[in-house]
Amino acid sequence: MTLAMRLKAGDTLFTAWSGVPDALTVELMAAQGFDAVTLDMQHGGHHEDSVLRAILPIQKAQKPAIVRIPVGRFDMASRALDFGAEAVIAPMINSVADARAFGLAMKYPPMGQRSWGPTFGFPRHGKGDFAEWLAESNARTMAIAMVETREALDCLDGILETPGIDGIFVGPSDFSIAWSRGRTVDTKLEDMMQAIADIGKRTRQAGKAAAIFIVDPGMTGRLAKMGYQLFAGGSEGALMSRGAASLLGEARQSLDAK
Repeated sequence: MTLAMRLKAGDTLFTAWSGVPDALTVELMAAQGFDAVTLDMQHGGHHEDSVLRAILPIQKAQKPAIVRIPVGRFDMASRALDFGAEAVIAPMINSVADARAFGLAMKYPPMGQRSWGPTFGFPRHGKGDFAEWLAESNARTMAIAMVETREALDCLDGILETPGIDGIFVGPSDFSIAWSRGRTVDTKLEDMMQAIADIGKRTRQAGKAAAIFIVDPGMTGRLAKMGYQLFAGGSEGALMSRGAASLLGEARQSLDAK
């Protein structure tokens, strides 16, 4: 099943978050228990060449590849799909005009204006023909708009109604900065939780997928009750830090037991 199909079926999914632009590292991440891997071009080190190369080991692991593009790089949204990505996350979608430009880049006509050229995506997909690819692509691929400012929240209904937009991704760090008017960055800021819940509820009511980045895994259950299905987290640094702490802790505990 595709990412879009699983989310539409109501599944709860977890995507690893890759910022290291190296296909071998991505291959190791894709082998872990995550449901998908996201390649981050906005704040991570991924670039066009690393995205092109890193999507393949994700697909080899039979998982969907997601790409977060830099702010306003809707041309890269189309390229990510041509490389074989199943979903694209676009940051700082702060207006209906932003959402419209994103949706147009993500979908083939008549819904959008995506140009034909699946040079890598089609053979990597590994089935069907060009007619099937064209017929299924708009439903198979997901345009996920990030809501992380007060401006975006104010026009959320318009973003959700925009043709081609399949989901909303909340960036809680930026949202906390915007919500507190620059006073703090706190992904667990209690003052903004009602707004976070409102975004999840309205997104699901619109028949779209609700996603969010989790800094604290212990928040996942609370966020799931708000309607969020796709949870992002687990960067290379976080996984190495936690893994090393667990391994060294167990080893040192064994020494202490001698």
